[in-house]
Formats: sequence, C-alpha cells, structure tokens
Amino acid sequence: MKLVFCGTPRFAVPTLGALLAAGHEIALVVSQPDRPVGRTQQMTAPPVKETALAAGLKITQPEKIRNNPEFRAQLKGIAPDAIVVVAYGRIIPPWMLALPRLGCINLHASLLPKYRGAAPIQWAVAMGETVTGNTTMLLEEGLDTGPILLQREIAIAPEQTAAALFEVLAKDGAPLVVETLRGLQQATVEPKRQDEAGATLAPILTREDGRMDFAARTAIELWNRWRGFQPWPGAYTSLDGKKLIAHQMRVVGKASPSEPGTVEVADHRLLIACAHNSWIEITELQLEGKKRMAASDFLRGAGLHSGIRLG
Repeated sequence: MKLVFCGTPRFAVPTLGALLAAGHEIALVVSQPDRPVGRTQQMTAPPVKETALAAGLKITQPEKIRNNPEFRAQLKGIAPDAIVVVAYGRIIPPWMLALPRLGCINLHASLLPKYRGAAPIQWAVAMGETVTGNTTMLLEEGLDTGPILLQREIAIAPEQTAAALFEVLAKDGAPLVVETLRGLQQATVEPKRQDEAGATLAPILTREDGRMDFAARTAIELWNRWRGFQPWPGAYTSLDGKKLIAHQMRVVGKASPSEPGTVEVADHRLLIACAHNSWIEITELQLEGKKRMAASDFLRGAGLHSGIRLG
C-alpha cells in the first residue's frame, strides 16, 4: 500500500520499521516539530523523525494540521491508501480522516474501550490491571471512540512499571498494525463498534497524580500508582515542608494499626501507615535539595523517628 505515517515518540518507531519491512511504500512521514530538551534546551528531533531520515523517507513537521492548506494539498497529492497514526500527539482533523480510501488507522496501547486518552499504559498499571494490550482502530472525531479492527492482549507482570511496559507494547503493536493493513486490504478484518458501557478514561498525567495520599489509598494502591507513574510524575510526599520523592518502595505486612501517614522506623527501615491498616516501605528516596539514597542511609543522618507524619 501507499501510506502516510504519523508518529512522534519512541513508541511509534517499531511500527514504522515494521511497515517498511512489510514492503509498504511510506510516501510521507508526519511528525511533530523539533523541540528544546533538557537544561540546555537544545533543539532535538523526535525519534520518528530520526528513524525516517535514516531510512531515507520524506518527512514533514507541521506546527498545525487542522487549518493548514499546504499540508492538506500535500496529502491530497499523495492520495494514500491509508494513514497510520501511532502516538502522533495531534488530533486528526475531519478532512484528514476522510482522505484515504481505507481510513486513518490508529494503534492504541490499551484494550479499548478501556483507557481511552493520552496515558493508557500508565493508568492501566496504576489501576492494578493484570492484563492490557494493543488495539488497532479506525479513527473518528471522538477521543479513541472509533471502530475496533484488531486487538492483542499482553500480561502485566506483578512488578512491571509503565516504563518497562511501554517497550513491550511498542514492539507488540508493530506487527498488529501490519496484520491490520493486510486484513483491510483482503477484506478479512471487519470494524467493530466499541461497547460504550465499558469505556474508561486515561487522561494526561499531571504532577499532582504523583502525590501520595496515605489516608485515601491503601499500600497496594500507592505501589501500583508508583509503578504506573514511572518515569513521571513518580511518587512523592512531603517531610517538614520539603518534597520527599519515593524512588523505590514495596508493600509490607504489618499488624499494628496507625494513623495514615505516620512513620515507623525499625531496623533502619522506613515504614509508612496507609489506608485500611496497610503499610508501605520506602527503600530508596530523595529529599528536596539532597541526593538520591537508600532509605537506610537517609535514616542514619536525618534523625527521623517513629511517630512523625508525612504529607
């Protein structure tokens, strides 16, 4: 097929590679513009652009696409059989949805209709799901509401973080897109409407999502959120008005009840009481203005004692 590929981050790179390996003609790669990155604010190309350039593909990086006559004319001139969209980061306008004969095909990293939105991988882990997966669908104007084409389940390992799951889903989704295109071409894949009753949202993450609410959440809920919100916004609380980041933690069994947020220091271990008489241990942390360290090292120098409240 003649395709236009829209994608930006590292998650989209395996799919672009799989489409090329399958023999499809990638007439144009569309990615977001280069952005300043890090403390030096050096202009950096997105991973999809770097991959496209290495493969000798034509690339464009429009700042906007909804009302962009030049971009619209460019796509019309290509007349693609399909437009493949993987983590592009822009809402696809109606004119673009209607352009290709097979539609705009999107790879979404959840088992739709669950976890529609910008952060499906993070929220699936944060909510304690044991299974997730990839979905290919036909894009429409709603937020991830289009008809499902194919789905493939992936197990979430008990200690797996969202960062690790990203890599797994990116690699697994690539052949699913190739299979979807083959099925559409051969009329063996039939679009299926999503069940709205099962729809859940996975909104874009905010810094506040990383705040640990010991009174409202159990230890396992806080641990799942820590796994889900890696690498950002992570998990944090406060100690004496300073931000305290929990870099590593685990759920621990402990019988004695205490007010949520209360610290117990025992054998150089930092335990915190959570909702419903559950306990979590922070094993690696970083206090605002200090370096990252093991909790045991922190306790030796901080003078922290049992009974102090966090948060």
